[in-house]
Amino acid sequence: MAADAGAAQPAHPVARALLARCAELGVAGLAAPSANRFGRVSPTTAEHVRDEFGEALWVLDGGRCELGIESAIVDCSQPVPVLLRPGVVDREALERALGAALVEPGAHATAAPGTLASHYAPRATVRLMSSDELGTALGVLPATMQGLAVYSRTAPRRHPLVRAMPDDPRAVAQELFAVLRGFDAQGVKLIWVEQPPDTPEWEGVNDRLQRAASHR
Repeated sequence: MAADAGAAQPAHPVARALLARCAELGVAGLAAPSANRFGRVSPTTAEHVRDEFGEALWVLDGGRCELGIESAIVDCSQPVPVLLRPGVVDREALERALGAALVEPGAHATAAPGTLASHYAPRATVRLMSSDELGTALGVLPATMQGLAVYSRTAPRRHPLVRAMPDDPRAVAQELFAVLRGFDAQGVKLIWVEQPPDTPEWEGVNDRLQRAASHR
């Protein structure tokens, strides 16, 4: 499974085998939409796709998505490279590969997948909070409060409402969409998420969380 279907050469052996078989049959390329409903949380397992569209849909299962969040998208058609969407590969690594500094997209930037203000949103409402805000809020709430789930790096890990967020941004990127889908499956109405650090390695995760929290 991959969370993103873009114009790219996939690394996954199942995807490459599918493309090779298509080529054998005279099919020059393969195009497909994302395997989730518009604006909602991306799938990272075959089961997520079945949950969204039903068992009647055929799913080629290549296992759990290794990276989780979608790829970075860089527009190199302009005089300077434009980062349209951050991903797991952070800004500094992209700039090293490009040999140039990335700039932010302007008002007339090239359209790109997953760049709407509200995107990657679960059914539950997502609220981003600082560690201090989260700690204060948890301190005044009953531990048995219904309809609330918490995803945090610093909140007490034994708290019944808390799902521990890893300290490694790549680990969070890998599990983020599955965590949001899991909270929806529990029937929660509100998800409190601790805002990750505002550093380059967290940019992709922060982008997805900001868009998820914009949905109302």
